[in-house]
Amino acid sequence: MPIVWGLKWGFIRTPHFRVLIPCNMITVVIASYKYGHLAAHCIESLLSQTTAPARILFVDDGAHDCSHLPALYPDIEYILRPQNLGTVDNFHDILMRVDTEYVLFIGADNWLRSDAIELLSNASADIVTYDIVVTGELKEEIHDRVPGETKPYQGDLYWDRDGKHHGSMMYRTALGQQVGYKRRYVDGVHPQEDWNLWDKMREQGATVASLSEGLLFYRRHRENFLKYDHLVDALEEEA
Repeated sequence: MPIVWGLKWGFIRTPHFRVLIPCNMITVVIASYKYGHLAAHCIESLLSQTTAPARILFVDDGAHDCSHLPALYPDIEYILRPQNLGTVDNFHDILMRVDTEYVLFIGADNWLRSDAIELLSNASADIVTYDIVVTGELKEEIHDRVPGETKPYQGDLYWDRDGKHHGSMMYRTALGQQVGYKRRYVDGVHPQEDWNLWDKMREQGATVASLSEGLLFYRRHRENFLKYDHLVDALEEEA
């Protein structure tokens, strides 16, 4: 059984500090697999939001490198799995636990801009996408992955996602639960579970809105590659 614990959000009014108003419509799921050394940055980007999400749910999919986090950040919920379920089953299980109107998944190696939840809380569409700032030691790799789609931005790369899919899109929970997380292609190397979710929700007539704001900082680093055995040799040849 996974270890599950957490506290509900509490907000205290004082005359000296600005009080964060919780957004009761959005759950943010922080998904980690071998990202325990980076997760604090992601968590703090959510705890520092100008508008707090209703719920922050952190899940470690059996990597066992996140046990230090509950003591540091006790006011969020944790699922620390004893065994790895794999991306698809892990995401699907977590999605089925969400009961807010909207949900957003973010990798524990990434982080959100401080006003992301505030801007997203004005949503009324079934799916809300937003732009991405690509950063990290291997950010230039994005040129090979999506040639011509990014532009220089404050030392990083800006990726316009107007009307387009990405893994941290916010979507209506009930619609997502109808579709669920599944592999996009049976024989695909990468499950592309988020692409499949996007495709199936769109097939069901989901409305899409986009924010022309770089709200997600997408960190490209060695662990992005080393999680996939078929990429290890290529990375070692470049070293």
